[in-house]
Amino acid sequence: MKITDGTGAGDTPLSAFDAALFNAGIANYNLVHLSSIIPPGYEPRIEKLNWNGADDAGSRLYVVIASQTEIEHGKEAWAGLGWVLTEDQSLGLFVEHTGHSEQEVRDQIDYSLKSMILYRKQKFGEIKRHITGIICQGKPVCALVAAPYKVEPW
Repeated sequence: MKITDGTGAGDTPLSAFDAALFNAGIANYNLVHLSSIIPPGYEPRIEKLNWNGADDAGSRLYVVIASQTEIEHGKEAWAGLGWVLTEDQSLGLFVEHTGHSEQEVRDQIDYSLKSMILYRKQKFGEIKRHITGIICQGKPVCALVAAPYKVEPW
């Protein structure tokens, strides 16, 4: 499983989100948002995608995604995914967090995952994360991190 990220600016928050999707390489899909369980056999790895020119435009893209927009000049938009796998890789957990600083997102990822593993019986490995951000310079901006699972036609 690949983890990609993107940032972008646009005339509206929605067009900034689309620009960030394009920068992440996943702009031409209908997004189906997934929750926070990583199935067995999936191991996240950070890799910038370039699926924008694919022949399957308009298809469903099953994805875990965190995105943050900002419209105020000088303010920051940050987004991140965090994950942790069991030692035997039979289960994994994803969390999606957003905020106005890298540290805020990092802290929320760590707090969430540490809390989520407390009541599970499995032994988990190291918490990992991927975070990106952008500063608003006048036009709306968006930062996003996404973990696309699968593309499926209609």
